[in-house]
Amino acid sequence: MDYIHTVQYYETDKMGITHHSNYIRWMEEARIDFLSQNGWDYAKLEEIGIVSPVLDISCDFKVSTTFPEKIFICVSVESFKGVKLHLNYEMKNESGTTVCAGKSTHAFLDSSGRPVKMKHEFPELYRTLTELADH
Repeated sequence: MDYIHTVQYYETDKMGITHHSNYIRWMEEARIDFLSQNGWDYAKLEEIGIVSPVLDISCDFKVSTTFPEKIFICVSVESFKGVKLHLNYEMKNESGTTVCAGKSTHAFLDSSGRPVKMKHEFPELYRTLTELADH
């Protein structure tokens, strides 16, 4: 299910167009919602000792957005091999036009900052992400 974000007035610049930095925030909102919808909200991850930093992020801006448009953000797993999670984001306006396409890459670390052996230490999370990558 898509995450829906309504462009807020404060997210726009003097020209009334959404400032580019907000698309990264929307990707984070959508990613948190996506993981939660799949049974792995951030509170649960932190509770079991996992942090998931962003290693890389990019946005390809297509069409400007303005207040108070609704933006539908579809998150999908591009790939997951147990170490890095690669996500895709497609943002569309209410007319179905793609306004931005994004990508992000994440690692999974324990509380001391060491990479987690997902398959062995957290097999349920590993299975969920692997299944999402296969769809």
